[in-house]
Order: sequence, then structure tokens, then C-alpha cells
Amino acid sequence: DGTPIELKTPADSIRVGIALVTEDRKQTGLSLTASVAHNITIANLPHYTRLGFLDETAEHKSVAEQIKRFSIKVASPEQPVQRLSGGNQQKVVLARCLDAGPRILICDEPTRGVDEGAKREIYAFLSAFAAEGNSVLMISSEIPEILGNSDRIIVFRRGRIAGELPGSEATQEALVHLAS
Repeated sequence: DGTPIELKTPADSIRVGIALVTEDRKQTGLSLTASVAHNITIANLPHYTRLGFLDETAEHKSVAEQIKRFSIKVASPEQPVQRLSGGNQQKVVLARCLDAGPRILICDEPTRGVDEGAKREIYAFLSAFAAEGNSVLMISSEIPEILGNSDRIIVFRRGRIAGELPGSEATQEALVHLAS
């Protein structure tokens, strides 16, 4: 909103409306042995506590809404997230991010290791999120993913901006040229 911000912790980012879908969901995006429900609500836990106690009704309601919103195929919200497919695990990461109500979603390789059906669902979600007036910053090494989902593309080379293209005018050749 035109105001510089200083972010020192993930909590600072969440507080100002920024969420991150990490590149490696198994290492940094999920607590694999924890339940789907826990993984969805952990980033927004203060929202579910009253006087130091967990409001389980509110938590269960939100988890059910996120499972439905993302069509997460799960036997139960208490199922360990490690038992889900890669695509459903990635949807849990997105659900966790959305549970905190961000306006900016940073997605680092958002479809790595998911099948084509899950990719389409994730792309549709990201498009709808942006259409609601929010922002998506997608970091991807997959040129077709970039071309199919970007309004604006900025190519970095050796840590510096090599060029910028409107998504509607970008081609694979132009991106490769800027990157090399």
C-alpha cells in the first residue's frame, strides 16, 4: 500500500497480510506427522484461541471450509498429512496460507511434484485469488507455468533483474533470451 515495512519474523509477515507457499512442502511447508487440521490452522492459531484456550468449534469450522474450498481428498481432518498425495499436501499448504487471510501470496514453485489435475486446481485458485484484488508473486523455473499464469514477468539473472515483460506478450524464446 505504498508504505515500507520491515519484516523480521514470519509472524510479522502474517500480520501485514503476506503468506508464503514454500518451495519444499515436505521440508519447510508442512508438519508431516501432524494432522491436516493442525497444518491448516497452525499459522493462524491466535485466531482460534480465547483466553489461552483453543476454540475447537471455530477451528473445526474453518478446517472444514478450507478442505471444501480446495477439494482436499482426506478421510478425516485428523488424518496425518503425510498420508495424502503430493497434490493434496500442496493444497493443505495453500489452505494454511489462506486461513490467515493474506492479501499477498508468495508461491515458490507452487506445483512442484503434483499431478496435472492438482496443477490445474492450483492455477485456478491462484487466478481467483488475484481476481479478488489480491496479489500473487509466483517464483517458478517452469516456463509454461510462468507463461500460462502471469500478468507480468520479471526475469532475474545472477541476482539482478534482466528484464520485464507483460504476460500477454511474453514468449518462451524471450524468457530464455533474458535468462541467458
